[in-house]
Parts: sequence; C-alpha cells; structure tokens
Amino acid sequence: MKQAVNKTNARYGEQTQFANLAPATVTKCDSPLPVLIENSGSAAQFAWEEFIYGKIRNPHTRAAYERAIRQFLSHCHALDKQLPTVSPRDVGSYLDQRDYAPATKKLHLSAIRHFFDTLVTRHVVVLNPAHSVRSERLQVVEGKTPEITVPQARRLMWSLNKTHVVELRDRAIIAIMIYTAARVGAVASLRRGDFYDLGDQYCLRFAEKGGKSQEIPVRHDLQKFIFDYLTEGGMEYADKSKPLFRTTIRKTKKLTQNAMTAGDMARMVKRRLRKASLPARLSPHSFRVATITDLLSQGVPLEVVQNLAGHADPRTTRLYDRRQHKVTRNIVERISI
Repeated sequence: MKQAVNKTNARYGEQTQFANLAPATVTKCDSPLPVLIENSGSAAQFAWEEFIYGKIRNPHTRAAYERAIRQFLSHCHALDKQLPTVSPRDVGSYLDQRDYAPATKKLHLSAIRHFFDTLVTRHVVVLNPAHSVRSERLQVVEGKTPEITVPQARRLMWSLNKTHVVELRDRAIIAIMIYTAARVGAVASLRRGDFYDLGDQYCLRFAEKGGKSQEIPVRHDLQKFIFDYLTEGGMEYADKSKPLFRTTIRKTKKLTQNAMTAGDMARMVKRRLRKASLPARLSPHSFRVATITDLLSQGVPLEVVQNLAGHADPRTTRLYDRRQHKVTRNIVERISI
C-alpha cells in the first residue's frame, strides 16, 4: 500500500513539475488565427501551422507568405466565403483589385497557391482555386538594385579615416562585400571562426541563402583590413563562436559582445555613403552588383562569377550584369527632335 502511495506521489510530482515547466517551454503564436481558418476546424488549423511554421524555413519568406495569405483570407471573409467555397474567380478578382507591382502579385499568388495545396492535402478543400489562376507576365532583364561605380566605391573606402576601431570595422565590412560579393546578411552572420588560415591563404566561410555554406579566399588587402580591425578591437584570439563584427556602445566607440545585424550594417553603409557625399539610393547590395559587373567586364566566365555569387541559376547572375543595359547621356543627346 505504501509503495502504491509513493508511486502515485511520484507520478503526481512529475506531472506538477511538467506543469510548472510548460509555460516556459511551450511557445505560442502571438498572432491569432485568421477567422476562416479558425471557423474551418482542426484540419484547417493544422494545415495553417504546417504550412507557415513547418514547410517554410526562411523567416523572411515565412513573414511575406503569412502576410499575403492573411490578406487574402480577410478578403474572402469580407465576401462571406468559407474555405471550400473559394473559387478561381475569387483569387483572380483579389489580385486585380490590388494596386501592387507585378512581382508582388506573383508573390501573393504563389503564397495562396502553395497554402491551398496544403489545404487539399489535409482534406480541408477538394480543389485548389489558385491552381488555374495566372499572374501578369513579368520578364526581368535587369535587377533594380543601383550599381555603385568603381570610382564611387574607391571614394567610399578612402573616406574612412581608419583612426579607431569603428572606422576599421566599417572598412572591413564594406571591403568584404566588395571583394567577395557576399550578401549583407551573410556578412552579418560571420563568426570569428569563419575567418581562418588554410596555411597558404586566409578564407571566409559564409552561410548563404538556402542553407548553403561557401568558402571564399581572402585577397591580401582585405586580409589586412580584417586583421587591422581584429587587432584594434582586441579580437585576434577571440572565441571562434563569437560574432566577427560587433556593435558599439552608442558613441563611445567601444565594442560590445553583440553581433551587428544586417539592418545595422545597412544603416552603417547609408551613413558612410552620406559622409562621402555619394547617392543615397545606393545600398549594401549595390556592392554585389558592382563586383559581378566588374568581373564580367574583365572577361571572367559567367559560370565562375555565378559560383562566386552563390547563384543556383546563371540567369540570376545575368540580372546583376549592367554592361549592356546602360543608356548613356550621349545617346539621348543625339535625339534630333
């Protein structure tokens, strides 16, 4: 009898312990479910969580798709529609009513189409109403990101005083984006251990989009820029798991232990562009455009540049090529009207 009571108490203690831990360990979504999903039962709710939180791993894609689907479901709710009664006409009219750019409409249609595929799989709806809907034709021959010219990039680098650790940090960040064509997000993700010696050369290891890892050799001037920053910041022998580029305590010019985010780096670049009296429309991605265009202009094969840029498709690399799509002032001055 005593053993049975002890077992019961032990089980009760485990349950109590689990109950006490539950609020701290279980994470709930802050945003409520869309009304149509909530009204459609547990299968629809499961499909929602499966698609938003299970299938989409990239946080930026997840945010964009969730926003698009919520807007469409709100539109359907206003029309007094239920999920099984949504038709291709509803999807098409929704897109027609939106004053969005063609690329944005394509994103919304893609989000709706993939979400309803999940609803079909979970037997919430019979057919996907977005499957037969076509978006506007969109042919992109050149990216929208403005290119920073070689003289402008040199001017920006020369504008850095290089007198303290913040200047050295910013110079190293900008130089990495120029000399590796890395995305600002990949630069922000760098850890101290991602800059290492292979014996005959130093390399940087980037965590790129799609979970890919890329190792890029470091040229000698870039190597010096990084070491100047590490030496001044006392980070030569820092823990390999620590962030390579760190924030500062306001205007004290003292580094913290916190990593700079991609947003921090973008604001830093804007600040440096302003200080160098360069166009405000330029951005961190402008360095990537300039590097790719510069290499292609020198006759480097497209597939080699594609590999450096980390593109899966050469057509993506061509979007960064600004050699053949420039309209010069000399052309428009020759119009004889």
